[in-house]
Amino acid sequence: MQQDQLVNFQRRDDDTLWAVVASLGKKSRVAEVFRNRAAALSDMTWRTQQVQAYAEFLRRAGQPVPHYSLAPIRRADLPRKWTPLPALGFLRGEYI
Repeated sequence: MQQDQLVNFQRRDDDTLWAVVASLGKKSRVAEVFRNRAAALSDMTWRTQQVQAYAEFLRRAGQPVPHYSLAPIRRADLPRKWTPLPALGFLRGEYI
């Protein structure tokens, strides 16, 4: 490479991610994060379908039915020990 050539380095200052947020009443938790909105929207749609499929079961069992939404989030705002949440949170014995 010659010295008179410029090399373009793209800076990755944009640490914004798209979060799928699970909510139960006033409680909410980041269920999953994605680099782009389309992937997050796809995951949110899948999670909503899973909840709808089991909604009657959840109601009969007296379990809360989570609601999913999208929100931009910075990587620095994620909790240090954050882990993804299953679509049906009770699978891990925990709710939001």
